[in-house]
Amino acid sequence: MYKVTLENFRCFRERQTARLAPVTLLVGENSTGKTSFLALIRALQDVAYGLQAPDFKEEPYDLGSFDEIAHHRGGRAGRADTFGAGFSAKAKSERKKDPASRFEFTFGKSGTAPVPVRRRFSRGETWIDTSFENGKDYSVQVGTSRGSWKIQVPDRLRDRFISEMDPRFIYIVVDDALTSDRVERIAPLKDSPSLEQRDLESLRRLVFRSIGLDRPRSFASAPVRSKPRRTYDPARTTPDPEGDYIPMYLAEVSGDKGTWTVLKERLEDFGKSAGLFDEISIKRLGRKGSEPFQVQVRKYGGRQKGPARNLIDVGYGVNQVLPVITEMLRPDPRTMFLLQQPEVHLHPSAQAALGSLFCQVAAAGRQLVVETHSDHLMDRVRMDVRDRKTNLTPDDVSILYFERDGLDVRIHSIRIDEAGNIKGAPETYRRFFMQETARDLGF
Repeated sequence: MYKVTLENFRCFRERQTARLAPVTLLVGENSTGKTSFLALIRALQDVAYGLQAPDFKEEPYDLGSFDEIAHHRGGRAGRADTFGAGFSAKAKSERKKDPASRFEFTFGKSGTAPVPVRRRFSRGETWIDTSFENGKDYSVQVGTSRGSWKIQVPDRLRDRFISEMDPRFIYIVVDDALTSDRVERIAPLKDSPSLEQRDLESLRRLVFRSIGLDRPRSFASAPVRSKPRRTYDPARTTPDPEGDYIPMYLAEVSGDKGTWTVLKERLEDFGKSAGLFDEISIKRLGRKGSEPFQVQVRKYGGRQKGPARNLIDVGYGVNQVLPVITEMLRPDPRTMFLLQQPEVHLHPSAQAALGSLFCQVAAAGRQLVVETHSDHLMDRVRMDVRDRKTNLTPDDVSILYFERDGLDVRIHSIRIDEAGNIKGAPETYRRFFMQETARDLGF
């Protein structure tokens, strides 16, 4: 995902485009829509890839019902009837000159919940556009470089078409109509010519590509993670935004020597660079895997090893960052991470180490969108790119600055150059820090 558009969504009234990169940092004052932006990214992925119906109330985000999500313009203008959003994406195997896949959605109201009432998927000049609202539309429009056509949905598929609005099912409807014995259901639009075999082939390629775009959901973390416990009882390792499952996951993995050796080494490398811990281990309180266990960490003092200490006894910072780094460093990580304030409770040096870890994870082919208030984290990302600590380039970093503009918010897409300098920032960017510095210097 590298380009997100939104309109009439929460505090974003005008249509705006934000540039995503392998490392995207969301910055700005409180209550300027950064968390809402993260929630939108996850909802767009869900509806585009058919992972599940978009749920704007699912943890760690709760944006409320449609009336809390659609932009309220105030006065006589009232609340928007719909809100729109979309994104562009490319597969890793595609070349730069290849056209991107583009998803666009319009959300309307069903009961109290926002639901997609229009979907458009395109690649180059080939596109599929589906809309359904109030039982009035049972058709799909398609287009190629030669023209556009309308496909009527057969009666036998209408109920599923209305109830599911699953993108994969929509593509099946299109492919069903493109078979040779059903071409008569396709009507030309806007003086377009009749469909030819080359049009059918372009649309089929788009259909097949769309169905093949399934992928796992992003990992979304909460701004405050779970509290540590002195002793854990084995339980299911179902992921959750607060990281309650992480101790259970570590205990489970520790039983697999090969996997544990790799993960343990990665965690300890970060722990050392952040000054948090030098060693992490699982202490079992019985011989059976079903018996309680503890998570312990150890610090070294020169050549001496300090005592192994329970996770609950080493400060809140270790426990708060452990779920985030474990998810990124596990052998089977997600492809995208949506992180809220991962630096919480960390010393500035540990915040900086987290910035370096983000660069390493992104360089390995993952994508991170991080809401942060840490200058130390941001500065480390800029310096690591400048110093070529990984293979990331300046184009692989995007800083999205959320600026309040009256009752609305504007998103500024800021870049960095080869020297790590900020490019294209508005005058208000970092104004507070400059004012504080001037005051400190007596100006």
